[in-house]
Amino acid sequence: SKKLGTVRDATAFVGFLDSQPQVDRKRGMASTGYCMGGPMVMRTAAAIPARIKAGATFHGGGLVGTEADSPDKLIPQMKASYLIAIAENDDQRAPTDKDTLRADFAAAKLLAEIEVYAGTKHGWCPPDSRVYDAAQADKAWGRMLALFGRTL
Repeated sequence: SKKLGTVRDATAFVGFLDSQPQVDRKRGMASTGYCMGGPMVMRTAAAIPARIKAGATFHGGGLVGTEADSPDKLIPQMKASYLIAIAENDDQRAPTDKDTLRADFAAAKLLAEIEVYAGTKHGWCPPDSRVYDAAQADKAWGRMLALFGRTL
């Protein structure tokens, strides 16, 4: 399945990075994802909680679901702090997702900055996107860097 493939790939790339002499294995790693990369970030953090200490998703899709292995259901397995940057039109399509995520992170006692970025459309972060919003993308990027600075 795709979900098992994500865990397999995450385990492989973290293992590869940890095998590099330049990598300080005493420090945590971070993962970022855009759109469908958002669930991959969360699955990686749940699969390798001892190594993944921070995650950021930008206009992530599919973070909340009804399946037992939905990314939001994996939060108790994580040890990472998060930035979840939500596009305004994504929030309009699924307005309760942010509240579900906030409750799940709080229950797991994990820090998570979950924000809807006003005026943004799905895909607002990459500079080559039709709906790129430079000011909001810079704001989210700065918050990600601050999170990584605090946690890694």
